[in-house]
Amino acid sequence: MSINESVSQAGKFAWKWIKRILIFTLVLFIIWLCFMLFANYSEGVRTGYIVKISKKGYIFKTYEGELNFGFPQVNTIPGANLQNIWHFSVPDKSVAEQIEKSSELGQIVSLYYKQKYIKLFFIGDTEYFVYRVEPSSEMMTR
Repeated sequence: MSINESVSQAGKFAWKWIKRILIFTLVLFIIWLCFMLFANYSEGVRTGYIVKISKKGYIFKTYEGELNFGFPQVNTIPGANLQNIWHFSVPDKSVAEQIEKSSELGQIVSLYYKQKYIKLFFIGDTEYFVYRVEPSSEMMTR
């Protein structure tokens, strides 16, 4: 066996293993991505007043909102965020429209959400995804 033949066989053997490793890595990535898309870390309900609902994004347009689930809070520190604002994403347009309508009417709403393990930029800006809204008959006092 000449040196060229052994180098050729070694190269074929190396490429065979490189292909296997790449395919294995791709399969692991697909499994991880499916888990992040479909698995939920937690589920729950938050109740309060809708502060904001908007559609935003450069390429991937998503519905993003804010819920005030507490009482009005006075900031003593200029520029500090209020602790009673909850940020959420809405993947379904009809649910976003229901939330917007409740916001316009000043209703208290209960938002049912699923929390993902991580936030995925192409489906929302947060890891909380609202899938159902139940408006209350109570109105916000202004």
